[in-house]
Amino acid sequence: QVQLVESGGGLVQPGGSLRLSCAASGSIFSINAMGWYRQAPGKQRELVAAITSGGSTNYADSVKGRFTIFRDNAKNTVYLQMNSLKPEDTAVYYCNTDRVRTLVGTMYDLWGQGTQVTVSS
Repeated sequence: QVQLVESGGGLVQPGGSLRLSCAASGSIFSINAMGWYRQAPGKQRELVAAITSGGSTNYADSVKGRFTIFRDNAKNTVYLQMNSLKPEDTAVYYCNTDRVRTLVGTMYDLWGQGTQVTVSS
């Protein structure tokens, strides 16, 4: 069984920074693309940033130039560095991967439990 566990959320003032981490645990052989999504109250979940197994990235227009996604394949971990945070970045942030190959089979569309990010003065 593979689990995604996020950490690093919290309360930060506008203009501040946070780094989110998402670690995959289990008998993992390889992880395909990984991404960060967020969902604010009353809104749909949206893609924030994604990274392929080869390191190619894409970002939502609203976070380009402020957020950076990167991964450490040796640690099965993806990160989201968030700088110049704005109140509108407030949301629950979720980690996702579309495919994980394990020693006993392949798992698809896995999600973490979410971590709250609140940007407020």
